[in-house]
Amino acid sequence: MSSPAVSPPERSRAGDPARLRRTFGAFATGVTVVTVGGDAPRGMTANSFTSVSLAPPLVLVCVGKDAVMHRTLAHSRTFSVSVLGAGQEDVARHFADRSRPMGAGQFEAFGRLEGLACDAPLVPGAAAYFECEKWREYDGGDHTIYLGEVLREEDLPDRGALLFHRGCLRGLATRAPEAAA
Repeated sequence: MSSPAVSPPERSRAGDPARLRRTFGAFATGVTVVTVGGDAPRGMTANSFTSVSLAPPLVLVCVGKDAVMHRTLAHSRTFSVSVLGAGQEDVARHFADRSRPMGAGQFEAFGRLEGLACDAPLVPGAAAYFECEKWREYDGGDHTIYLGEVLREEDLPDRGALLFHRGCLRGLATRAPEAAA
């Protein structure tokens, strides 16, 4: 017995960025704040973040070439990634707002933690932290793909995650581990 024929979904048209963005949004991602330190620290909300390798320990972030963070990260040797926790929607929106203050002033609303492995600040209350040394960068169309070697990581397993799906931010609560039977 054969299955009925199913028509393939309509293909994305290369000239329709809005449709492509909507389709990309079907994939739920975590939400992070990528930061650099120095004399003018900077933060940026990013959902283009992923693990790459365990040996060496690598992560990647993608940064739009028109973003202030792109110019800042291009000149920085290190960066940090704070994986936002459930309930940190206001933090995500703040670091996505292009009208936020420049420099250290942008961290005043939520505070900042000092990194132990590099000078890029960390966001208090996050679910996890990665402090990285820039390892490689690659052209990615209208973005640059930055690979970072993880110098230090911290996982706070009692904190849920903030997710981005179809243009909306949603918190995902952490469930307590089951007791061993």
